Amino acid sequence: MNFKNNKRISLITDFILCVLLIALDQVTKYFAVRYLKDKPAIVLAEGIFELRYLENRGAAFGMLQNQKGFFIIVSLIVLAAIAYLLFKMPQEKKYVPLHFLLVLIASGAVGNMIDRIRLEYVVDFFYFVLINFPIFNVADIYVSVSCVVLAILMLFVYKDEDLEFASRKKSKEEM
Repeated sequence: MNFKNNKRISLITDFILCVLLIALDQVTKYFAVRYLKDKPAIVLAEGIFELRYLENRGAAFGMLQNQKGFFIIVSLIVLAAIAYLLFKMPQEKKYVPLHFLLVLIASGAVGNMIDRIRLEYVVDFFYFVLINFPIFNVADIYVSVSCVVLAILMLFVYKDEDLEFASRKKSKEEM
């Protein structure tokens, strides 16, 4: 199998994984609306963790309330950057974690963007009472955890030359 076929299979796999992750996010939000909206929180661990419905019109910690257009533009820019990186990324084993993290970030961005477009807000429902952490959802988990792991990889695993693919021109072999 040549490079183009491997790349095509990889991108199709990324797309399918992204669709599945978005579906998981949307299904959890559906259940949150169905079983949590206008109802008391469901306590899973007293004083530690509960399921509590929230319609979030901003970002974490209540920042940038009612800035739907801003969030959609930022999401589209992030998605464009991720698509660019996925297309440019070499088909080598060392890039598999980076590939997966970018798919997770894209899935989270799309999951929350769907809510913003469809509902005018994002459905959040996970709440860590113990630390009074902002209420969040599955898409937020994708983005937050992936960004932390990505930062660790960039700081301690990948070298500058490993990431040069993002700025170099394609060789004749890759075309």
